Amino acid sequence: METFHNVIQCGAREMSRKPSEVSLQKHELAGHWRDAYFHNDHPIVLELGCGRGEYTVGLARRYPEKNFIGVDIKGARMWAGAKEAELDGLTNVAFLRTNIEIIASFFASDEVDEIWITFCDPQMKKATKRLTSTYFMQRYQQIVQPNGLIHLKTDSPFLYAYTTEMLRLNSYPVRCTTDDLYGAHSAISSQLSLLSDARALQTHYEKQWLDRGMTIKYIEWQLTPLASFEEPTIEIEHDSYRSYGRNYNNA
Repeated sequence: METFHNVIQCGAREMSRKPSEVSLQKHELAGHWRDAYFHNDHPIVLELGCGRGEYTVGLARRYPEKNFIGVDIKGARMWAGAKEAELDGLTNVAFLRTNIEIIASFFASDEVDEIWITFCDPQMKKATKRLTSTYFMQRYQQIVQPNGLIHLKTDSPFLYAYTTEMLRLNSYPVRCTTDDLYGAHSAISSQLSLLSDARALQTHYEKQWLDRGMTIKYIEWQLTPLASFEEPTIEIEHDSYRSYGRNYNNA
């Protein structure tokens, strides 16, 4: 990973002013991704929990007029996307290896235009680890421009139901939502144009779910700035398979 020019590695330990301090400082690229890294004034799009970076690289090819940054803490998977982007000479791609909990340390206010969250662990046991929780919404709104877009693609019925309730409780404007991205009812939706990017790219895990006959869920909403947040407290049935383990319980 250290040999790639398109990878920045900096975790919570490195961002602490002192090893004993919990507070974090801003990274040197915060507020300067466009001028110091990409050398343009194009919009910035993040893929959080990017894994192999399939969406980061795929969207970068699809939209050369935008800058894309894949974020994850696990370098072994990120390596694949970083290698592909470097071999293809994609100059509008970067990868940030860090903890998503400290994402606000790497960007200035309003520096980010969009966020994609693709097939993340639904974290059914702990809400503060879910990438669509109010815990993370507070962090996203520190860096995303007002009314910037958030996209969620997931195989998890649990995460889809949880996120839908979170959006309702906090009155976030939902631009598009479907519990079956490739189903017939989505194909004839009046919001078809909003589904184009979600349908155009399929990750490795997404293809596995589709091969198993599972449906893919998708939500797109606007991140309107909030002064306070309401976290869902409703009971939601847990997924009957190990979403992040990528296996069924009886497999």
